[in-house]
Amino acid sequence: MPTSARAAVSALLSLVLAAVLTTLLVGPASAQSGQVSAAPRAVLSLARRVADWQLAQLAHPAPHSPRESDDPRSWEQGAFWVGLAHLADATGAPRYRDAILAQGRANQWRLGDRIYFADDQVIGQSYAWAAAHGAGTDALAPMRSSFDAILARPSRVHLSFVVPASGYGDTPCLKRWCWCDALFMGPPGWAALSRQTGDARYARFALSEFWATSDFLYDEEEHLFYRDSRFFDRRDAQGRKLFWSRGNGWVMAGTANLLDALPDDLDHARLERLFVDMAARIRTLQKPDGYWAPSLLAPENSPPETSGTGFFVFALAWGVNQGLLDRAEYEPAIRNGWAALTRAVGPDGRLGWVQQVSDRPDQVAESDTQFYGVGAFLLAGAAVAALDLSDDRPR
Repeated sequence: MPTSARAAVSALLSLVLAAVLTTLLVGPASAQSGQVSAAPRAVLSLARRVADWQLAQLAHPAPHSPRESDDPRSWEQGAFWVGLAHLADATGAPRYRDAILAQGRANQWRLGDRIYFADDQVIGQSYAWAAAHGAGTDALAPMRSSFDAILARPSRVHLSFVVPASGYGDTPCLKRWCWCDALFMGPPGWAALSRQTGDARYARFALSEFWATSDFLYDEEEHLFYRDSRFFDRRDAQGRKLFWSRGNGWVMAGTANLLDALPDDLDHARLERLFVDMAARIRTLQKPDGYWAPSLLAPENSPPETSGTGFFVFALAWGVNQGLLDRAEYEPAIRNGWAALTRAVGPDGRLGWVQQVSDRPDQVAESDTQFYGVGAFLLAGAAVAALDLSDDRPR
């Protein structure tokens, strides 16, 4: 390992130790005492506690998680760093900036090994943030090299999701964005690269591929995304279509982040229309307890689930903050969703009820946690804090 990378790893370990001490010293979350405040200070305090717990656990992946979660360039960890960047912006806490820069330097600013695979690109979003917050253009160089290689030889494979006998990882369409999660993993990083370099080719490619995926996977009647083409004809025991909560959460959060990163002179209007249409449908699917069911159209007897819920709370709060959604109409759903998320945080800051790695609705337990669930929680916390749901806020 190069000396610079060793130094970065050492710096990251120091930050992890600091996070451990912070987690041990703070008291129980307010949610544990039954008092849930949505005022900015309380929201950010809880978000910091969750972030510090996860930073302290970087070397300890969630129980039963796939081995790839150990990889600091994996999509699981990449989604966490996206959320932490939002929290760093919201709090101004230097330790979060330092942690993001340290992990990027430890990774030598490299994406994952599969150049076309969107899951291996999501870590680049935190590198783009780092480049704008002290790391400089060195943080962009490997990502730009990879994206240039894709632009030189773009994949033209069909978006149908057909798993070969050799296994899921060899599915041909994974070289494009043929599963809805990819709309979080890929496009915002491409757009951010355009914004920072002034080269519009990256954002134009992202928009072209985003709309190819949307045209293929979006159900115009339900205003929801299928996870991939394998689910077009699947129905549950009651004949309902199968729309995965976290999958649609990936799309809404990814669309918000893409709109934030997209250069001003490119078309925002179509993305905004899609976002608003989805938001209207998602609002109607929230359960009375504030969560969204893992299978969005099957709420009965469904467990709490925090990754999809976190992404939806983030997206709805972001939409209100941007003036795309009406505050009076969406604030109740945001409040209920945030209250639900706080109930899933343990006294030590551990976020529970995170559905494990999957491609469809599945079982969830209170003990289940994961990097990406924490990333969704941090995104939600930053956006809810910006919305200011203080009870004494002027109206």
